[in-house]
Order: sequence, then structure tokens, then C-alpha cells
Amino acid sequence: MSHLDQPSTPAAVATAPLLRIQEVAAMLGLTTRTIRYYEELGLLEPAGRSGGDYRQYDDDIERLRFIKGLRDDAGFSLAEIGQLLEDDAARARNRARFRTTSDAAERRAIIDDALARVDRQIDSLREKMGRLSTMIDEAEDRRQHLLTHIAEIEAGAEPAPHDQPGRAARPPRSAAAGTDR
Repeated sequence: MSHLDQPSTPAAVATAPLLRIQEVAAMLGLTTRTIRYYEELGLLEPAGRSGGDYRQYDDDIERLRFIKGLRDDAGFSLAEIGQLLEDDAARARNRARFRTTSDAAERRAIIDDALARVDRQIDSLREKMGRLSTMIDEAEDRRQHLLTHIAEIEAGAEPAPHDQPGRAARPPRSAAAGTDR
């Protein structure tokens, strides 16, 4: 018996009050338009409605917090977030399917699907790490360039222009250039 055969333990259900969209937006530092947009994209289930037709949220708050963290802190696009959320939902569906079948071929197909999703996530994260690594290298190059200028100034020399990889050299600006406007 594997961990996939174990029944999941239900989380403690909190009886938190339902919040209106303005309250949720203020709590999470989002706009109401952003929350509605996430609903339109399918990142968030459409909210329940009150008798006065106000959107009401409860357990959606954690999902919104998760989406915001992926977007703001980790730099994921909304499409990437949508894929991660779909993978999470598929994991739950696969877990339920795995528990209801004893057919080895079906279980293998379920595990193959899960493995493909995890591999895709790993590839996406590695690609993001590569982009971040390149950005860090470029920032370190700029820092070194500035430190070179400091050393030149401290040595009493005029900072010399340095070639920077990936940047086109600017032509010198003439004094008359500013008067032609």
C-alpha cells in the first residue's frame, strides 16, 4: 500500500465569516478589479453571492494569497500560475482516481500523468532559475563597473569610459546638441 492509497485527512473546517470583495482586496493588497480578473481567467472560482448580490469569499482568501505570492514574489505569469493551479487540481483528481481503482494499467497511467506534470514544473522552475541567474550575473557586472569607477576616483584619476557587454556605446554629446530643440 502506498501513500496514494491512504485517505486524505480532511482539514479542520474553519467557520470564518464570509468577506466582501472590498474587504478581501484590502486584506491582501489587491484591487477588486484584479480579483474579478482572476475569476474571469479561471484562477479563482466565481465567488458566492449574498442576498444583495455582493461577492463573498471565505476559503478563496488562501488561494488568492497563493496566487499573489506566485505573481509578486516568485515572478510567475498568470498563465504559469494557471498551469500550477491546474496541476494541483489534477493531483487531487489523480489521487482520488488512484484510490478507486485496482487496475494496474490505470494506476500506471495516473502515475505517468503525475510524473509528466512534475517534470513540466521542474523544467519551468529551472528555466526561471536560469533567467534569474543571468540577471544576477548582469547586476554583478554593473556593480563591478561601478567599483572600478570608485577605484579610479580614489586614485585621483578621471573615471574612464568602459565598454559594457550588451550595451551600444553612446556617441559623445556636444554642447550644441541641447540647443537645437
